[in-house]
Amino acid sequence: METMEIRPAVAADVAAMLAFVHELAIYEREPDAVKMTAGQLDAALFAEPAHLFAHVAVDDAVVVGMAIWFLNFSTWEGTHGIYLEDLYVTPAARGRGAGKALLGALAGICVERGYARLEWSVLDWNEPALGFYRSIGAVGMDEWTVQRMSGSPLRVLGQHGTSAHGFGAGPAATHG
Repeated sequence: METMEIRPAVAADVAAMLAFVHELAIYEREPDAVKMTAGQLDAALFAEPAHLFAHVAVDDAVVVGMAIWFLNFSTWEGTHGIYLEDLYVTPAARGRGAGKALLGALAGICVERGYARLEWSVLDWNEPALGFYRSIGAVGMDEWTVQRMSGSPLRVLGQHGTSAHGFGAGPAATHG
């Protein structure tokens, strides 16, 4: 990949990135899970102020990979970090350095800005990805499990808004 370039995504990259999200969903055995449209991705990436970011890997003027990310914050470290939502490289470009270069760009942002962490989730059965991540020094957070609320449970809890009626006020079991 001598002509490979890693750069921030631009509006012209949105269609390719949305296609990558769909390809990733198929790989992750959730082919019908993607609801996002190109308009939604464009609006999220290029909003002011920005809350979602992306970098792309370009080889010979063709987008061959992407990293979609946002900032998180560690209360333990007292600083921001980057949460990598999606990392995807086309099958034809895998093994040629695009994934490592995309992660390197995000790690560079962390170092430059003084962020403490670069984090992401990976499916426990995705052995190729796990092997790749271990090869570059990533460490699994085996004692932590991802928790998610969506759909009806989210709406039900959200109906209570900021009201504390009926809810305990004890500490949440989370970690920053």
